[in-house]
Amino acid sequence: MSERSVFVTGASRGIGLAIARAFAEQGDRVAVGYRGGGPPDGLTGVHCDVTDPASVDAAFTAVEAENGPVSVLVANAGITQDSLALRMTDEEFAAPFETNLAGTFRVARRAAPGMLKGRWGRMVFVSSVMGTLGSPGQANYAASKSGLIGLARSLAREFGRRGITVNTVAPGLVETDMSAAISDRRRDELLAMTPVGRVGTAREVAEVVRFLASEGASYVTGGVIPVSGGMGMGS
Repeated sequence: MSERSVFVTGASRGIGLAIARAFAEQGDRVAVGYRGGGPPDGLTGVHCDVTDPASVDAAFTAVEAENGPVSVLVANAGITQDSLALRMTDEEFAAPFETNLAGTFRVARRAAPGMLKGRWGRMVFVSSVMGTLGSPGQANYAASKSGLIGLARSLAREFGRRGITVNTVAPGLVETDMSAAISDRRRDELLAMTPVGRVGTAREVAEVVRFLASEGASYVTGGVIPVSGGMGMGS
């Protein structure tokens, strides 16, 4: 379990960066995927556009050369493109699916052969509580994040007998650059739906992801773990 090869997509900031740092702290060999800008300080970065299969393959090839076959994959890359349903174009509806859902499938498909060969692996997909609750103005985002649950559970059934687990975490209102763009009115609405009465931190999400990637979680697969302060509990 020491010095595993960990690849976190969409990890230049926010939840992804917190996850990457949490794994690095425990001694794993961590690579972070980024599409725009550059890699974060202190971590190995690799350009990875999850909407492009060739970019995904090149990123994994680079990570494998540096750190060895990926044994822990955290698929965090995601976007929003909000609009009310009656105003949403086909292109706006499709965009989050291409990154959030299809992008996750692409990186999982590329990671799987190495995990199958090693008969051990951990995949964790970062969804959202909105994938189970729904959200006005986010039909595309919510549907794409909901789709991650079906994808994870299907892969969990395919890979389970080879020592590979596949789980999903569903963060609620977490303090990130993305959540900072939420209007004060919507933020108050979300806080009112959160029993613990506060915004979460990216580190709190990272701790759950790190557990799911541990040997202690070897009997947890196909799960949807809310990290939401109770928002949407039971959904």
